Amino acid sequence: MANSILGYIERTSPIHRLTGTAKLLIVIALIVAAAMTFDVRLLVALAAINIGMWVAARLKLRDMQVVITLIFAFMVLNNLLIFLFAPMYGTELFGTTHMIVDGPGRWDLTQEQLFYQSLVTLKYFAVLPAVLTFVGTTPPSEFAASLNKIGVPYRFAYAVALALRFIPDIQREFTTISLAQQARGLDISRKVALTTRVRNVSRILMPLLLGTFDHIESIAAAMELRGFGREKKRTWISARNMLVGDWAVVALSGVVVAAAVALVQINGGRFWNPFI
Repeated sequence: MANSILGYIERTSPIHRLTGTAKLLIVIALIVAAAMTFDVRLLVALAAINIGMWVAARLKLRDMQVVITLIFAFMVLNNLLIFLFAPMYGTELFGTTHMIVDGPGRWDLTQEQLFYQSLVTLKYFAVLPAVLTFVGTTPPSEFAASLNKIGVPYRFAYAVALALRFIPDIQREFTTISLAQQARGLDISRKVALTTRVRNVSRILMPLLLGTFDHIESIAAAMELRGFGREKKRTWISARNMLVGDWAVVALSGVVVAAAVALVQINGGRFWNPFI
C-alpha cells in the first residue's frame, strides 16, 4: 500500500522516543514564536530547529509527498498573490526603496519586497516541518493523551485521534475501491480525457463516502454503548512519563517563546529592519 497521506510513521529515532506532550509543546512554541515575529534572525533559528527535528526523526520527503506538494504549491501561490496585489508593501513596511528590477506599472521588484516575501516563505519552514514531524512520529492515541495532558477536554482530544486514524483507513479504502472499479473497466489513467477521469473518480468517491459514513456511525454507536463521555476525566493507556529528554524539549519551548517576546521588545515591533 502507498504511504499514508498524513499519519504516524513507525520508525526508531530520538524524536519517536519523546513523549507526545513534549513534542506538542515544542510545536506550539514554534507556532507562537513564528506568529509573533518577522525577525529573520529568529525565523532562521526556528527553521533550523524544524529541519533538525525532521532529520532526527528520520523522515523522508516521500513519506508525506502529497501534503508537502500541496504546501509547496500554496506557498508559491501565496507569494505570487502577494506580489500581484501588494508589490510595494515591503517598501512601505521598511520605509526605503532599493530597486532591483524596474517593472511595468507598479510591479517594481525591490530589495524590501523581496526581503519581506522571503520572511513570509521562511515562516513556512519555521513551523510546518515540526508540525509534520509531530504528526509523523506520534501515534494518534498518544497524540490524544498529550492534548488531554495540556488541558484539552478528552472528548475533543479523542476526536482528533479518530480523525488521524481515519486518514490511512480512507486511503486504504480508496485504493481498494479504485482497483475494484478498474478491474471492471473504469479508467482513471492519463490515457483518457480529463473530464472522463473526473467522472470516473467521482464513481470511486461516492462508495468511499458512503462507506466512511457507515464506519463513523458504527464507531459512534460503539462509543455510546460503552458510555464514552459520561465521566469528566479518563485515563490513557498510551500516556508516558516525562524523561530527561522530554524536559529538555520543554525547556527549549520556553526559550523559543521567550526569545520571540524579547525580540519584539528590542525591535519595538514584530519586524527587524536591515535597511536602516
